[in-house]
Amino acid sequence: MVLLGGELFAQAAVDDGNNVADTVVFTLDDCLRYAVSNNYERQTMELSHKSQELSLEQTKKQRLPSVSMSVSEGYSHNTKGGAMSGSAGINASMPIYNGGEINVSIEQESLRTEQSQLELTRFDDNLSINILQAFLSVLGNQELLKYQKSVLKSSREAMKQGYAKYETGSIVESDYLLLVAQYASDTNNVVDTQISIDNSLLNLKVLLSMEPELNLAIVYPDTSAINEMALLPPMNEAIERSVAYSPDLKISGYDIEIAQKSLRIAKAAQLPSLNLNAGLNTGHDGFTDFGTQLGERFSQNVGVSLNIPIYSRGANRIKTKQSELSLQQSQLDYERNALSLRQTVAQEYQNVVSAYNSFVVSSQSKDAYLKSFEAYNSRFLFGSITAVELLQQQNNYLNALNKYIQAKYSFILERKILDVYMGNGVTM
Repeated sequence: MVLLGGELFAQAAVDDGNNVADTVVFTLDDCLRYAVSNNYERQTMELSHKSQELSLEQTKKQRLPSVSMSVSEGYSHNTKGGAMSGSAGINASMPIYNGGEINVSIEQESLRTEQSQLELTRFDDNLSINILQAFLSVLGNQELLKYQKSVLKSSREAMKQGYAKYETGSIVESDYLLLVAQYASDTNNVVDTQISIDNSLLNLKVLLSMEPELNLAIVYPDTSAINEMALLPPMNEAIERSVAYSPDLKISGYDIEIAQKSLRIAKAAQLPSLNLNAGLNTGHDGFTDFGTQLGERFSQNVGVSLNIPIYSRGANRIKTKQSELSLQQSQLDYERNALSLRQTVAQEYQNVVSAYNSFVVSSQSKDAYLKSFEAYNSRFLFGSITAVELLQQQNNYLNALNKYIQAKYSFILERKILDVYMGNGVTM
């Protein structure tokens, strides 16, 4: 039964290689570029940014005159009879002075446009981290699978040797059955890890907005220089670089400026406004001497209109006070966000240091347990130890191996997250 399971797994491995020609092979950079062009959520944010650019353009046009044309034609009837009448006109109006409201509104919309670009940057950073996490999950499971297949090979050989020893009476049946059970467990570990790889690839496809049935393979990057990743700038430098780069903090800073503009607009509403008006108008009664009527009734007008707010039931005063409170809130939010960012980066810095230490220790432990497992495997073949002792050492090695792989890719992830905070992006 165990051998059958081994054969089935071997067949599955063969099947996996049949579609190599149809496989899309991506590096991490390929994944990031693909996501920028194809991620649906990002495309939605790009549309929002373009919409904001149009809002800015529309606000700028408030400086220009507004022109309207009107034409009317009607019929009226009384006791003396009925008659047609009509009028036509073109009128224009242009703001001359409104307390600077238009200019401030343009400045405000410009800030919002810059904010929307920063929101794209923030989204890209978060997306990059999520893609990196899924990418590393695939890599970690692939590396684990490689080791597990090696252990499975040793386990199968131990089972064969155990059967031969059982047949000659060198070991008891219970020891042989332990070897069979271990081989079955190792086979299941390989299958489970392959499923984890498939799930991680599917998660990566989701982030890329890629069709789930597409065969995706990733290029294994060079991680031999992992120790160089442990070379960190001083913590204070890392924090200051993060503060200087942070899209979140810049967005929060723009919130303050936007609130200041809103306060200026609220105050401008309490000031007089002056508009320049001009118009051309004409009309007629009936259609007798139609052209003459239009000419005689032709009029031109140019003038200015002054609007002085006197009483608005306190609405302007209240709006101004609300704008002042909103400004204070924006300033508090900025200070809170700045402190939170510094705390987060400091914690992430410590996470990197801790993750690297775990990687170093787990690497040493993995190497030691591997040598011990290889020695125990040889001793078992020569009959100097029991199956129980061999399997105990094998499990020790597998546990050390799992910790090593987890520590390795956890360190890479934490280090790259710190890079993102400092504005370096995700590269491997």
